[in-house]
Amino acid sequence: MQYRPYTLKNYQKISKLKSLPETASFDMNVVGRVLPFKTNNYVVDELIDWDNYDKDPLFAINFPQKRLLEPEHFELVSGLLESGADTGTIDRTVDEIRQGLNPHPAGQLDFNVPVLAGNKVSGIQHKYKETMLVFPAQGQTCHAYCTFCFRWPQFTGMSGHKIALKQSDIFIEYLKHHPEITDVLFTGGDPMTMSAGRLEVYINALLESGPSNLRTIRIGTKSLSYWPYRYLTDNDSEKILELFRKITDSGLHLSIMAHINHYREMSTDAFREAVKRIQQTGAVIRSQSPVLKNVNDSSDIWEKMWIDQVNLGIIPYYMFIPRDTGSHIFFSIPLIKAYDIFRKAFSRVSGLARTVRGPSMSALPGKIKIDGIPDINGKKYIAMSLIQGRSPDWVKKPFFAEYDENACWINELKPAFGETSFFFERDEFKSVD
Repeated sequence: MQYRPYTLKNYQKISKLKSLPETASFDMNVVGRVLPFKTNNYVVDELIDWDNYDKDPLFAINFPQKRLLEPEHFELVSGLLESGADTGTIDRTVDEIRQGLNPHPAGQLDFNVPVLAGNKVSGIQHKYKETMLVFPAQGQTCHAYCTFCFRWPQFTGMSGHKIALKQSDIFIEYLKHHPEITDVLFTGGDPMTMSAGRLEVYINALLESGPSNLRTIRIGTKSLSYWPYRYLTDNDSEKILELFRKITDSGLHLSIMAHINHYREMSTDAFREAVKRIQQTGAVIRSQSPVLKNVNDSSDIWEKMWIDQVNLGIIPYYMFIPRDTGSHIFFSIPLIKAYDIFRKAFSRVSGLARTVRGPSMSALPGKIKIDGIPDINGKKYIAMSLIQGRSPDWVKKPFFAEYDENACWINELKPAFGETSFFFERDEFKSVD
């Protein structure tokens, strides 16, 4: 299959859209001005159930819909388009809307950017002691954009919001100065949109110059779901697989961090064959996904997804809670419901699937997990702990919040037992140096 992308410029060429109401196409044009929009022929032809598009989870995470924006934002942009406003006016309005959508949550630009020799290093992040994130400049796109993506500013051209590394020697130098780092995570965007040759530049830099403390290379990708032919029939598919073998043959662990939001993504022959080919290189595939309203907010879906993943040799890794950014109004669910979904699904799978952790919020202090809803002296509370923290001392320390059926994020919760703040809020956040 030949890869064919669809964006705001050519999406009307998708023949299946002609059966949709005319308003659907207009809504896509409006919302696609604010949030990034790209899908492809594989998603359109193989994954989406067009007979039930309005309830289809793959349609929901690929195509812009009116409900992704606040009503006033939608009306503002649609009004400008209908009135024939000039491009400059539309762009300024869209930028103002974007700035109000919390474009970089959890302190990505303020707290996660490291310093080397007194200078901030653009294109890498070092939030947790053991793990460094690398954003290759050539990999800051995807085979298709998820409508819920928390890194949506990467794809909109917003000034000052793109994270990209242009020189591989910089992150190697930083790695050498930080022996506590054991894992390097290539992320984006999607690193697997890069050619094998470009990805090899970064991998070779690690293999040839990397310090002895490096143990694991991770690659975060949605390619298995959105373009499995990356590992099957692309011009450099074999070179990609050879590069994976090169990593594992070196003695390093290679973990493919697959973003899988629904079990339907795993239903095609292409997906299953791509999984086999990756596993034959010695790489391990781990899965992660946020729990999303209108997509997978059912314990039955998660149960089946984890079971199917184990059957394919994929290790369930994380259930995340969607971040408070971009289109979260369409996808967010209360923390209480997220925990209930996780608990029910977790209780119905074997131990092999219970490697998964969650539900977890990737928030400013770290990865905050909902541990339970205890009843203490006749009153409900929300029990939490940090799986990862900016300070290692915070990890696995239990803490409690007042019970709140509507809260969707940590900043909407109140500390329990008369406390005025959570314990990690009493420590001053500092950028990594």
